[in-house]
Amino acid sequence: MDKKGYVYILSNKNKTTLYVGVTSDLCRRIAEHKLHLNKGFSDKYNTELLLYYESFDLVVEAIAREKQLKKWNREWKNELISEFNPDWADLSENIGVDDAFLKSIKDAFDSGVLW
Repeated sequence: MDKKGYVYILSNKNKTTLYVGVTSDLCRRIAEHKLHLNKGFSDKYNTELLLYYESFDLVVEAIAREKQLKKWNREWKNELISEFNPDWADLSENIGVDDAFLKSIKDAFDSGVLW
């Protein structure tokens, strides 16, 4: 059975850095970013605010879209975000990533259940 896929754009609190990513589990992945569980670009630049996302029936479609968006210039990404999320608000809680969910992911990580 093929998994759904998601492409998403995160930013830091000052909205100066954008991160484009892809995942098959959007809530879990956003929690990982917020909790800084994976070291790398997103962790280094504190991109924790979910500003944009799209869902796809197949993860391969999401991967193709991610590759497309990563080639876009900043202005195009800004326009895409503004059309989807005019206030550039963090959409994490809208998809279910609240304090309780973050705690459950952190507990699972700490106990080694998820990784």
